[in-house]
Amino acid sequence: MPQILDAAAVRSWCSLALEALGREREEIDAINVYPIADGDTGTNLYLTVESAAGAVEAVFAAHETGASVPAPADAVRAMAHGALIGARGNSGTILAQLLRGMAEVLAAPAADEDGNRLAHALRRAAELAREAVAHPVEGTILSVAGAAADAAGAVDRTARDGGPAGDVAAVRAAYAGACAALDATPGQLAVLGRAGVVDAGGRGLLAVLGALAHTLTGEAPAVFPMSHRRYEAPAASEPRATGDGPAFEVIYLLEADDRAVARLRERLDGLGDSLVVVGGDGLWNVHVHVDDAGAAVEAGVEAGRPYRIRISHFDAAAEPPKEQAQRAVVAVVPGEGLAGLCAEAGATTVLARPGEPPASGELVEAIRRAHAREVVLLPNDAALRHTAAAAAEQARTEGVRVALIPTRAAVQGIAALAVHQPERHFDEDVVAMTSAAGATRYAELAFAERQSWTSVGICQAGDVLGLIDGDVAVIGADLAATAEAVLSRMLAAGGELVTLVLGEDLPETLADRLERYVRDGYLAVDTVVYRGGRQSVPLLVGVE
Repeated sequence: MPQILDAAAVRSWCSLALEALGREREEIDAINVYPIADGDTGTNLYLTVESAAGAVEAVFAAHETGASVPAPADAVRAMAHGALIGARGNSGTILAQLLRGMAEVLAAPAADEDGNRLAHALRRAAELAREAVAHPVEGTILSVAGAAADAAGAVDRTARDGGPAGDVAAVRAAYAGACAALDATPGQLAVLGRAGVVDAGGRGLLAVLGALAHTLTGEAPAVFPMSHRRYEAPAASEPRATGDGPAFEVIYLLEADDRAVARLRERLDGLGDSLVVVGGDGLWNVHVHVDDAGAAVEAGVEAGRPYRIRISHFDAAAEPPKEQAQRAVVAVVPGEGLAGLCAEAGATTVLARPGEPPASGELVEAIRRAHAREVVLLPNDAALRHTAAAAAEQARTEGVRVALIPTRAAVQGIAALAVHQPERHFDEDVVAMTSAAGATRYAELAFAERQSWTSVGICQAGDVLGLIDGDVAVIGADLAATAEAVLSRMLAAGGELVTLVLGEDLPETLADRLERYVRDGYLAVDTVVYRGGRQSVPLLVGVE
């Protein structure tokens, strides 16, 4: 059977969907009135698809050195996994499950499917998404997904063409069915009817389906009109729109088995509403609206290992806009401990968890959250250089003056933040922060995962690596002794202040030993110690 949705097509689909949601994000945000009128559905869907697209790009990058290209199954699974780990908000979480359902079918061997694979994929997507929502409501993204699947299925039953022509016919029918269903949503939900708008989540899904149609047909479908005629609200009771429901939105990734997740669903369903649990195979994305955010997180701890925890207070959406600040700092940080430290210093933080660097959309969102006319952006990671530059450029198009200081490590960001003075002229402040960051040498201690060649010799799996300014400088067997060797090399060129950032599993005795080492050998040098929490490496070192 011909494979019309190959890896390149999946890549194109992600790119076109991201482009479409980028164009329509603000308008989708503006019509977001259900389940909470918090005006972020377009943004959440954009960030979800951005994560999916990033995962697909990573698969292609892994094949750059060889002559091969990714298998279609690898690309579509990466798209679904990227959406799962990056899902934001109610609609983003449901979209992630829709993509997972499509991936289940499209990644399966062709012989396992009968008839049109795309139609089957859309049907499986709609089924999984509806199962993931604790209490499905019509007039939402679920209705649009179901209608798209029904329309594609009708084509499949009529044509029974499993080749490219069948896929094209199915995607065109799916888009048309989704348009009709979206147009009907104001008549299904009273809150939409009174506002005279269609469902925001459904509108975002239509953009994603439109991108798929564009990919397979080569033609962009007609854009659904965002403005909408006003509807008569049905007599049925109106679902909550604002104010009178739970106060918090809680989202987290969860590592847990199926039985534990089943118990978690029951527990969370009793705590709040808008419960959506998506994923599988041991990794889940949990979304719920509750009054007791702590209880929702605690339920996750009882079920397994929750991480990437996000808690948002809905009252912030109901409050009048706060006055725009003159200047703010946005900093990427590698652990919860440093996030708290930087927040205390007045910075807006973006958490970079191990193996999960933030996307440009997350940095843009943080810049918007800072709500300032001028923003200093500290990426604190050399690998985020291009991501931060893209975020800065996007923010500039929105009227924010952004200065990107190319900090390559968190300790450089700490040094820059220490000299930040928002009352002085912007350019002077940026120069001072850049100078402080540039005067800070940085190092990190990590464990080698496998045997490898380095600039100072061969390391074995389990060896301690001391990297100074990004290059391996010391190989050792003991973390403390290797850290002392790294400090010796860094302080040989002079220094006034040593900064140590310890990971969550390192004992205080290590900090005491390293402080004593500096104090005994370098009398004029001070040492400060911070707890970084869960971070990508066990120990970060800075010397100013």
